Amino acid sequence: MAATDRELSSEYDIEDVFKSLRDGLSYDGKLFALPFYGESSYLMYRKDLFEQKGLKMPDQPTFEDIAKFAAALNDKEHGFYGLALRGQPGWGENMATVDTMANSFGATWFDMDWHPTLDTAAWKNALSFYADLVKKYGPPGVTANGFNENLTLFSAGKAGMWIDATVAGGILENPKQSQVVGKVGYAPAPIAVTPNGSHWLWSWAFAIPEKAKNAEGAKKFAEWATSKQYIQLVADDLGWASVPPGTRKSTYDNPEYQKAAPFAQATLKAMETADPTNPCIKKVPYNGITFVGIPEFQSLGTSVGQNVAGMITGKTSIEQTMKLNQNSAERTMKQAGYLK
Repeated sequence: MAATDRELSSEYDIEDVFKSLRDGLSYDGKLFALPFYGESSYLMYRKDLFEQKGLKMPDQPTFEDIAKFAAALNDKEHGFYGLALRGQPGWGENMATVDTMANSFGATWFDMDWHPTLDTAAWKNALSFYADLVKKYGPPGVTANGFNENLTLFSAGKAGMWIDATVAGGILENPKQSQVVGKVGYAPAPIAVTPNGSHWLWSWAFAIPEKAKNAEGAKKFAEWATSKQYIQLVADDLGWASVPPGTRKSTYDNPEYQKAAPFAQATLKAMETADPTNPCIKKVPYNGITFVGIPEFQSLGTSVGQNVAGMITGKTSIEQTMKLNQNSAERTMKQAGYLK
């Protein structure tokens, strides 16, 4: 159900919601959902351990930097890992990490004629680097680890770096949920050959089905739960570091939030520079950074994610994985009518 600006109260202040999120939740100029929180991705690292080991995080780290730092921090014998990355198969799990790496290594899912390009050298470079990182510097059983598992690992002080969603910052700085409060630095997501698509843009939002039994009540709830008033309520109850992030300019302009949330500026910068309309160094026919904006992608992305997980566990080589991915994409696009 579309929610036009006129249907929202003036107090809601729709212009305060980041335009990039509004655009992502709109079709033909109509807003179809209200964002509860928004996120990009960045690099979280133990700044205290970096200082102890004489490591310096650059303003824009590269994947080569990440490998070097992970090697210096790694201590598997004592249950400490240089780097935590998603490995759990799924279009929104391991592929969120793999897609951003692939983008930054110069890879694409399709060319401008929708021919799959999952067997290119750029994909091989990205998958090789990903495999090296998780095998050398990640925990055992990485293919079972998604966002929540890595959050547990990092917040317990068992990993030196973690590349993932910016929403994690509020949890890592909460003393009730984290053992590394005040010890975490926040840096841009690493890049390889291009910054395009190196960090994502996403929102978790409220939308109302056309056949909702109480659409008006649902709309009121969605407006309240995504309002400035709700953010203030959470701040009063749980503290400013725990408010829903990434949705409103007023939150990031608030001195109290800036003081309580050391991740705020890094989050804002990541969200402002993520561009789903230009996710690759080459021109592509789709929008999306960790996904391709077509209905078929959920199934295709999960299939590719399963193949990547199989590569990590040693079931297939990188070359075999790339062939499986390419074949899966070609079959999907032919069945869906994109290709003859």
